[in-house]
Amino acid sequence: MVVKVDRNHENQVIELCGQVGKILLVNGAEIPRVEETVEYIGHSAGVAISCYVTLTAIFISVDTEPMTHVVKTNPGSFNLQKVDEINELSREFVAQEIGFDELSRHVAQVDRKVIDFNWPSKIIGAGLVSVAPMLLFRTAWSDLAMAFWIGIVGYLAAMYVKKIAAIPFIGEVVGGFSVALLALLVVHFGWANNSNNIIISALMPLVPGVPITNAFREIIAGHLISGVMRTINALLVAGFIGSGVILAGLLFRAVFGV
Repeated sequence: MVVKVDRNHENQVIELCGQVGKILLVNGAEIPRVEETVEYIGHSAGVAISCYVTLTAIFISVDTEPMTHVVKTNPGSFNLQKVDEINELSREFVAQEIGFDELSRHVAQVDRKVIDFNWPSKIIGAGLVSVAPMLLFRTAWSDLAMAFWIGIVGYLAAMYVKKIAAIPFIGEVVGGFSVALLALLVVHFGWANNSNNIIISALMPLVPGVPITNAFREIIAGHLISGVMRTINALLVAGFIGSGVILAGLLFRAVFGV
């Protein structure tokens, strides 16, 4: 007996799986999660899908077809809220709590939706993240306050430069430069006590914590290529932040001779 395959349904499933994989990958999900989610959705929809993911492309193939569906991706800023929403939708679909059409509609909504914190929340968050490491140093209140404000300024400087300039890593350089220069200046003028502690703390909003975590998770899971690539990218970010700090130190010494 010949089993008739619904090609239209199969193509819809492949398209949806490609869209789901792209949303997950672009917004910071690790490679194993992307592959598993895509395959779970495909199998639950009645299509035997195999998925292979790299940092820049998603490859989806079907056992009954000799062709492969390729989705090109350009990983951007992390948005774990979108990752969480897609994961929740996939679980509901696998558990048959929602149908395929409803899943497609919700995925399209998540893809179009701009999920982000407002600027006041980002600013306050950057300040609080900058203050947290200072608590470990048992520092003076003046240093604590300066770390809060300098962390905010460094974060805003990095975000602004990233928005207006297309040069890779320039935002990290400017952010590190701003933080270090301001920390050195406030200590020089007697408004704070320890510039090193302030610099270390105020750089925290710029540090690529999630990418480093994902990189190690992928390496442990056996995805060595993507894990190493993420690690190199995170190290480059950290290196350019450090280069900004060094430039600020050189400029400060050249101007003040200290």
